Amino acid sequence: MPTYRQGVPIHEAPAQRGCSTPALASGEGRSKDGVMSPHVRSHGRLLKLSLLCLSSLAAATLGLAAPTSVATAAAATGAGAMVEPQVKALGGHVRVLAGGLLNPRGLAFGPDGRLYVAEGGSGGTASTVGTCPQVPDVGPYTGGFTSRISRITLDGRRTTVVGGLPSSQTNAASGGLVSGVAAVAFLEGHLYAVTSGAGCSHGLAGTHNAVLRVEDHHVRQVANLSAFQMSHPVAHPNPGDFEPDGTWYSMVAAGDDLYAVEPNHGELDRISPSGHISRVVDVSAHLGHVVPTALTTRAGRFLLSNLGTFPVNPGSQFLASVTKNGHFRVLGHGLTTVLGLAFDHDGRLYALESTTAPGNPTPGTGKVVQVTDHGLRTVVSGLTFPTGMTFGPDDTLYVSNFGFGFPPGAGQVLRIDLPDHH
Repeated sequence: MPTYRQGVPIHEAPAQRGCSTPALASGEGRSKDGVMSPHVRSHGRLLKLSLLCLSSLAAATLGLAAPTSVATAAAATGAGAMVEPQVKALGGHVRVLAGGLLNPRGLAFGPDGRLYVAEGGSGGTASTVGTCPQVPDVGPYTGGFTSRISRITLDGRRTTVVGGLPSSQTNAASGGLVSGVAAVAFLEGHLYAVTSGAGCSHGLAGTHNAVLRVEDHHVRQVANLSAFQMSHPVAHPNPGDFEPDGTWYSMVAAGDDLYAVEPNHGELDRISPSGHISRVVDVSAHLGHVVPTALTTRAGRFLLSNLGTFPVNPGSQFLASVTKNGHFRVLGHGLTTVLGLAFDHDGRLYALESTTAPGNPTPGTGKVVQVTDHGLRTVVSGLTFPTGMTFGPDDTLYVSNFGFGFPPGAGQVLRIDLPDHH
């Protein structure tokens, strides 16, 4: 496992100004231990952040504000992209394991050796206008029950484990970003999921964002995350990117508990199988509004990274260490728009960068990079808005591709054989 030195950059990135996180690359506004002061703000007005901004800008970039078919999405990203993605692995081989997915997000292998995929769904038409306050800018949301969890065999056969889960989408002017089941994880052999598309603020009255336990094609709510966030506000919420029900993104199992990250509030929380929720760390209190998204765990600690703000400022995202008792430490900077972190079987750390060109989200610029003591090593390039990754039992890499900004059915899971993993 790589050893990191506090405050030492992953690689040196030139300081840039704008709506992205200033000071992360330049060091301005950080205390002597490398942690950004919570009062630091961007130079100029912050744009809508996180996945909400990402989807809106991506839709505008691709011309997909009102997509009509998978073919439309394919045409927008190059001929044949939906069938044979123009993805390059450093000395390795890439193939589509499964297609036809509904906004694929987090991935996890189960004890049965099969791959489980969180799919955001396709939103819906239900509205809560007049029932409860709506989310600023990107609202009003509309919702439905189109999210699902799929199981995929290693020969690419997909079956639905459970469907009919809450799914919502932002307004059309904001790109119609779909949120639903965001991540899946296994704890003591049981399948759990975290949702991000539920709640009255997302157009679905009588529902809540939650941690769910899946048993025999049915779900049971373990913990009401919407209620927890409303009763436990973070130190420095950002009014322009505030979601009452949250937009949860990553979840992992560690020890006897589950741990989930919420980007727009900026927090890492612990959820027990009995439903008790407690805050591990308030990221906003350390760094302000930086949109933490990616989480992994190894050797009793967590590693956390972030999406950041927009326009994209390459190299401005951080890597941080978090202990179970909440000690937070920035290890370095230099990553870009991170939506996934994963260790391979040899303890090497990889980060999933969703879009790496400066400015607006750009298709075909997603990467997987290996994080080393000497910098970043690109091992996969040419991804189009990837949203999650994991290593399989055979140490093969699996990535959710076309994960947002495309019509239902455009999503893929890629299987990527890296040469030094066999």
